Amino acid sequence: MIHCYPHDFAVQVHRFLTEVIPPETLYPLPDVGSLELLISTCYQASLMREEERPVRFRLILRDPEQFPSGQGPPDGLNRLVFTLPQAFTGDELRRISPATNFDTSLIGVTIDALGTPSIWGIVHSGSRWLQVFRGGSQRINPLPDSLIIFVTGPGRISVSVGATLIAGLRGGQVVRTDQELFTAGWLQHLTSAHRDELWVMHEEARQQATTKWADISPDFPLILGQNLLRRVISLVRNHRHGGALIIVPTTRTQELKEPNPYLNIKYNFRLDEGRQRIHPQIVRLMNEFARIAGSWELGGEPVGWSEYVASTDPTLSQLDETLYEMTHLLAELSLIDGAVVLNHRFEVLGFGAEIYSGLDNVPVIQKALDLEGSVRESESPKGMGTRHRSAYRLCMALKDAVVIVVSQDGHVRFVRWHNGAVTCWDQVATGILDF
Repeated sequence: MIHCYPHDFAVQVHRFLTEVIPPETLYPLPDVGSLELLISTCYQASLMREEERPVRFRLILRDPEQFPSGQGPPDGLNRLVFTLPQAFTGDELRRISPATNFDTSLIGVTIDALGTPSIWGIVHSGSRWLQVFRGGSQRINPLPDSLIIFVTGPGRISVSVGATLIAGLRGGQVVRTDQELFTAGWLQHLTSAHRDELWVMHEEARQQATTKWADISPDFPLILGQNLLRRVISLVRNHRHGGALIIVPTTRTQELKEPNPYLNIKYNFRLDEGRQRIHPQIVRLMNEFARIAGSWELGGEPVGWSEYVASTDPTLSQLDETLYEMTHLLAELSLIDGAVVLNHRFEVLGFGAEIYSGLDNVPVIQKALDLEGSVRESESPKGMGTRHRSAYRLCMALKDAVVIVVSQDGHVRFVRWHNGAVTCWDQVATGILDF
């Protein structure tokens, strides 16, 4: 494996920026040399410690005059400008990082006519921006269309333009957002398994409406389902306890809640409204979105994810927050030893599930090298943890299950039976912060 370092990362990021971001929306677009200097200095700072604390920060490349005055969180950005700019060095970034809390502030940087960067001050953003990067959507304090560099750990650098994810450097490897597993066809199928059912329920409500409803983009429920799963995984990672999610077809729900040869669910939930809450809540959100957008001037065009994120309607925000709180519950169930078991309707069958040790061991697994698992290499499970080996055994026995294993260090592995073998996908990102 050939490792990438700041120079290689800067070259690739600059190319990604020119491919993805229209030049008129990015202020400013640094040249390759300036971008390398920014990234290299941030990389060096990431390897330091400040009074035994890891160095973590966000940096925004934007002149202070570009921030409107008189604004601040939760709905705006508040700039604080130093009387004298500070040198842009790894040591200065290390020193200032404790005062610029990663979740709520950014370090303001500008580049002069000679290509020399300097630190001009602090931008207080508040924490709403995190919803975008952790799978949320509503009530977001938007970040401007400027280059933002995230230092999330030693040697871990990520780049975005506003809320548009570009790439990350992790473990010496460059990861692009278009390589994110959530775009894989087989995973999209999993999160859209009951999409037709959602549309039937939505159309029934539409027919009974007394006001005009907008048409919703066909991929809206798919994106919403992906974000629900993204949220759960991100929250499990943040607990730093590790855990496993087992996702099974809805048709297997009753089979797995009864004695079966695959797993034993210690804490079993009975069938009632509480267990089935997420699916109807998605339909309620779709209905409300269509009703609210019905009063917009759309020219007959359907509304989709971008319009949903941009909406500030309080009812829609409340419905979104309700879904967000449900994902918190799912993630917290993973704090108990054993797996959380869900079906494709996001119903929680139970938690504390034990995969039976009597299932056949898997001597060799296949590690996917692309999103669809078309290119793979063999890997021995020897030396891997109990969670991983149990997941392999289950997926070989229960071939329509998907197991998501989250390690204590935040590493995520998706496991499923694919093309005649137990196959896994590594380094699954729930957002740029996980790169």
